[in-house]
Amino acid sequence: MNYRIKASSDYNIDGKIHIKQSHIVFDTTGKTAKTLPNPAEIFLGSLASCILKNVERFSLLMKFQYNYTKLEIRAKRLDNPPRMDSINYHLNIFSEDTKLNVDLLKKNIEKHGTIYNTLKQVCTINGKIIRI
Repeated sequence: MNYRIKASSDYNIDGKIHIKQSHIVFDTTGKTAKTLPNPAEIFLGSLASCILKNVERFSLLMKFQYNYTKLEIRAKRLDNPPRMDSINYHLNIFSEDTKLNVDLLKKNIEKHGTIYNTLKQVCTINGKIIRI
């Protein structure tokens, strides 16, 4: 598989990521630091979308149903050189389906997630999945 995105910015105006028919605006100027995501948050958002896409994917393969999910990701950044050092995620899956095997789902997410596997090469990732 190959991927392609485009991005743009103008001087003193926030940046935009152009993916298919979506446009994601992000902070590049500092003027919108409290309202728009910064590059590190976009980066973590990529991991979040990877995890949640795999929940959906494996719900079909593992034949379980869920109502919705809530995911929180926290990361620790080091300064020299600037990089993510550790990432922790906490995923709640709201499901009454007894066929949901949380341990197997976690294993599959961590084995088959493209973004997950890319990140685990360069930093520590720990996660917890809870069925509620």
